Amino acid sequence: MAIKRCAWAGSDPRYVRYHDEEWGVPVHDDRVLFEFLVLEGAQAGLSWSTILNKRDHYREVFDQFDPQAVASYGDTKIEALLQDPGIVRNRRKVEAAITNARALLTVRQEFGTFDRYIWGFVGGRPIQNAWASIEEVPSQSSESITMSKALKQRSFKFVGPTICYAFMQAVGMVNDHTVDCFRYRELSNEE
Repeated sequence: MAIKRCAWAGSDPRYVRYHDEEWGVPVHDDRVLFEFLVLEGAQAGLSWSTILNKRDHYREVFDQFDPQAVASYGDTKIEALLQDPGIVRNRRKVEAAITNARALLTVRQEFGTFDRYIWGFVGGRPIQNAWASIEEVPSQSSESITMSKALKQRSFKFVGPTICYAFMQAVGMVNDHTVDCFRYRELSNEE
């Protein structure tokens, strides 16, 4: 019997692996949360498959998404990144990653961890949705709108409500697997 997945997973092995192993799994590691924040921002206007295919290289050139390291990047590093075909070479997105690293470090000073702060937008627990089809899944929510406004007030960039919602989906703040997907029940039980 074939495994039933969310329709968007398709058949590309990298996409299927991402769907099966990562998407919607609650993340509480600041480094990984920062990685997804940067990657979701880089995706703006592009497909997730483009970003997923560049992800390993992003990790390499962005110091494994260590916020402390990224926060220290200056003009020389920015120019090197803008010449690197292995990432999205958009100045605003590259500079946003650095700005966001610095903002994340400020949040850490106030809250102890970025995790504690960001998960506060969902009360510290994943929102369990129950979508019958991928067409029902929204592109934003009241929580992502609130998150977006709060992050922008803290100087984060590329954090509009839609990017924030995609981030929430990726890091398991919401369970948006469709109810017929094998991961839906697994992630509902992992609370």
